[in-house]
Amino acid sequence: VQLQASGGGLVQTGGSLRLSCAASGRPFSNTDMGWFRQAPGKEREFVAGITWRINTRYTDSVNGRFTASRDNAKNTGYLQMNSLKPEDTAVYYCALRSGRASISLPDRQSYDYWGHGTQVTVSS
Repeated sequence: VQLQASGGGLVQTGGSLRLSCAASGRPFSNTDMGWFRQAPGKEREFVAGITWRINTRYTDSVNGRFTASRDNAKNTGYLQMNSLKPEDTAVYYCALRSGRASISLPDRQSYDYWGHGTQVTVSS
């Protein structure tokens, strides 16, 4: 299984970016996708996730600004990021696991596959 993340870049405060994560090597429609980020000197943290049933969850700091979505026909998940802030600066990772309603989306250890990460930098 391969996850190819893209869409990162440099944006000013208040700007927007859309991250994409294309999956290959396994059926996509029955998976959960999580988005995590890691800033320098900090642990990797959960940002957002979307289940195979299209349920979403967000960490408090991005709720209302970020939106996770997916297109099963394209085997791709998305993270739309609006109203970006300097504190959103980090490397963003997508992750994939088999659909598991019993395990919370933020559980980092529950994901089987990880993308390589894409840098998001928000300038003040």
